[in-house]
Amino acid sequence: PLFHYALNPGGFLCLGTSESVGDFVDLFSTLNRKAKIYQRKESLRATHGQTLGRLIPTLPEPHAVPHPPRKAPAGKMPLRELTERTLLQHLGLVAVLVNEHGDILYLHGRTGLYLEPAPGEAALNIIKMAREGLRRDLSIALNKAVAQRETVRHPGLRVKTNGHFTTANLTVRPVEADLEAARGASLFLVMLEEVTEATPERPRAVAPRLGNTEADARIVALEKELRAKEEYLQSANEELETSNEELQSSNEEMQSVNEELQSTNEELETSKEELQSVNEELATVNAELQTKVADLSQTNNDMNNLLAGTEMGTIFVDHQQRIKRFTPAVTRVINLIQTDVGRPVGHIVSNLEGYDHLVGDVKAVLDTLIPKEVEVQSKTGVWYLLGIRPYRTLENVIEGAVITFVDITALKKAQAELRDSAAMRHLAVVVRDSRDAIVAQNLDGHILAWNPGAERMYGWSEAEALQRNIRDMSPENVRDAMLQTVKQLAEHAVLQPYRLQRLTKSGQIIEVIVTATALIDEAGQVYAIATTERTAAGNGAV
Repeated sequence: PLFHYALNPGGFLCLGTSESVGDFVDLFSTLNRKAKIYQRKESLRATHGQTLGRLIPTLPEPHAVPHPPRKAPAGKMPLRELTERTLLQHLGLVAVLVNEHGDILYLHGRTGLYLEPAPGEAALNIIKMAREGLRRDLSIALNKAVAQRETVRHPGLRVKTNGHFTTANLTVRPVEADLEAARGASLFLVMLEEVTEATPERPRAVAPRLGNTEADARIVALEKELRAKEEYLQSANEELETSNEELQSSNEEMQSVNEELQSTNEELETSKEELQSVNEELATVNAELQTKVADLSQTNNDMNNLLAGTEMGTIFVDHQQRIKRFTPAVTRVINLIQTDVGRPVGHIVSNLEGYDHLVGDVKAVLDTLIPKEVEVQSKTGVWYLLGIRPYRTLENVIEGAVITFVDITALKKAQAELRDSAAMRHLAVVVRDSRDAIVAQNLDGHILAWNPGAERMYGWSEAEALQRNIRDMSPENVRDAMLQTVKQLAEHAVLQPYRLQRLTKSGQIIEVIVTATALIDEAGQVYAIATTERTAAGNGAV
């Protein structure tokens, strides 16, 4: 149908040796079956419309605008239409418009007397639908009319209809339509006229009678029947030849299709082998990918356990400082939840004390690619070493920054203790090398510390002094004054240097100038008293 639409009227269609027009024989007429040359027919719809318009008066469409009627007496129809309608009603003629293959295009009259639907698949073909007694002569007449392009008559046919026979005259007449409409399209009008007593039978084309005897009539009937048989046989032979040519063409087409199928089968086998090879390669690649996925999963687990084991808070950000990933440990420093992934890090509230320029430091590191470290302290008093470094891929491409928080609280305490230890060492050197006696005692008077200067001044060794009470080293008349001094120091009183008498190991009483200081613990309570004692002027050396 697409080729039929594309060709000009009367155009030619040339196909390959293994091709044909298939079931669309109503669109193309065959010019050379072997060479596969066909000619375009006009569309049947246009042809039928023009042909039927000449046979039956055209009735106005329901939706068409009616033309103004001719001037005629009221209640009367035009004379031509009246005459044609009366003739059609009284002639009792049955007419069927068919193409050269016998396909029915239009029916007129009571065709049920001569045609009936054929069993099997529904098909509107007049040869297949013809009743008994009509089929053979109708096939011969139609083939002859197609071949000779002339009117063919078969009078006096006995057609079996519903248990009885009806006599009818058969006429097959070519329909000559306009040249533009009929080009390439052959239409024929099959007319069947019932023979009754009122309708005399049309004269038959028979051989001249030789006599009036019964034998002569029998001979004439046999000759007529023989000619009909010969014509039917010739028509059957022509149809057989046509069928053989079509079968041969179909055979060639089937052979071509078979070769194409074999070629397609070979291509499919080749494709199957290629697919099997591709499948094996995919299986190998899949195994490699599974191994890499397992390695990647193991590496990911190791990395997560490493970060969890080091208690290091880490945040990965891109160039726009949007969070890509973070470790759970960082949530103690910055208030992060899983839905914060994709948000800028500057929008997140941090728990850092006195540090609010994280965004600027990250930008500086991304601009200069120089790592930066800052010691920061959280609001809970925990110290962290904040590190900002560029995020580098394996291809050495910068794709953001890595922010780490390392807990250095223990380190800060160790540094403080180290500083205190250094100060204590310096103080111990001062106490050891001092020429003055430096003594530490608790609030009960038990000696806690005794330097070499005290050992030289009072004669007791350090081991001996640590076993004694400071009151044992004072005369009885000054012990009450000493207790009063200790009480004042316990109450955080600040005392000026004062004179005091001490007993030496040899029992000698010496006068010393004492500078007393209260020792206070972290709770702000006095737990001991430290004194620096120096002999007063005028005393002799011990």
